[in-house]
Amino acid sequence: MESSLNGRRARQRAFCIAAGPNEGELTELKELLRTAGVAVAGELTQRRPEPDPDRYFGKGKLAELKQAIKQADANLVAVDDELKPRQERNLEQALDMPVIDRTAIILDIFADHAHTAEGKLQVELAQLEYNLARMRGLWTHLERLGGGIATRGPGESQIETDRRLARDRISALKRRLDHTKATRGTMRRERERAGLPTVALAGYTNAGKSTLLNALTGSDVGVRERLFHTLDPTTRSFEISGRSYLLTDTVGFIRKLPHQLVEAFSATLEEALGADLIVHVADASVGEHELHEMLEAVDAVLAETGAGETPRLLALNKADLIGSERRRELSFRFPRAVQVSGTTGEGLDDLRDAIEARFLATLQPMELLVPYGEGGTLSELHDLAGELERTDTAEGVRVSARVPVAAAPRFERFSTNGGPSE
Repeated sequence: MESSLNGRRARQRAFCIAAGPNEGELTELKELLRTAGVAVAGELTQRRPEPDPDRYFGKGKLAELKQAIKQADANLVAVDDELKPRQERNLEQALDMPVIDRTAIILDIFADHAHTAEGKLQVELAQLEYNLARMRGLWTHLERLGGGIATRGPGESQIETDRRLARDRISALKRRLDHTKATRGTMRRERERAGLPTVALAGYTNAGKSTLLNALTGSDVGVRERLFHTLDPTTRSFEISGRSYLLTDTVGFIRKLPHQLVEAFSATLEEALGADLIVHVADASVGEHELHEMLEAVDAVLAETGAGETPRLLALNKADLIGSERRRELSFRFPRAVQVSGTTGEGLDDLRDAIEARFLATLQPMELLVPYGEGGTLSELHDLAGELERTDTAEGVRVSARVPVAAAPRFERFSTNGGPSE
């Protein structure tokens, strides 16, 4: 893959490390590196209550790590956590090798995958906020002296200049993003005024959300087997029983998603927050423990963004990759979930039925008499209500329809009983 992590992607061979109470698999870190175009040369984990506050690994494990790196012929160390600035600096000194943490890898992937102007602004903001902390950390050895030797002259003023420029740029980016957020809010209000039900696809990265969006809407949104392929929200329309819906694909979530990215990528997450229904897409083909972790990670991020209370429907995707026994297990564990395959189309009708059932419960029945001259109103009713009963009379068209509560006031003037029916 052509990309740019220090400009030497093709020649980078990363040695993966992790420290913590559980010696978990480093599968996800390796997949992140693969997505970033970096080869994996080896791995080493250390079980301890928490990472060493100064060097991440303990001193004894560091010696073992140094030998393992040499044997693996690695030239980069990748850490499955976000490092404190001093941990990163001390690790690099101890290993005499560049060290990159999980957050930096994710930020680099996001920078490579962001295509819209807003997405690029969000990536730059997240990178600046991440690097500003490290810029401060690099110079604490001068600040501790409180003046005197090595703290006077152009060195200090240059760092202060760099910090000020970074802060100014962060402020400018936040202003521009606030402007795009306001524009997006206007567009969302227009959609709300139209009264179309909105559905957001949310789920762990690589769960197959884009494939599912294409299958439901007949679109051709790009699909690739790599993490974070979708960064910018994509909205398409589709119909169920003649009623139009809006469907939005959102950024894939991940364990230990850097907090600054949760904030920075509010664009795509806000689409989930503002939706009437969230379809939580999960990869049914992974193991039980991994599925549990993925579901928890998505729930945590949705709760953090304020979408924790939004109605939710679980879609177990990639059902074509599992056997009948596993399907039975999943149906017992998740009785209200829909097993589906965006690739083969299996279960799509069941998913549509489940989405429709959630919305039918929220619709308001109305009895209307619409004059023949109000053709636009009839067309709008068809879009909002889908299938409806209509009878042509001398006075106009008598309509029995179920419409979204938010849109009901627009048709009250045609109600046969002076308001929406109960």
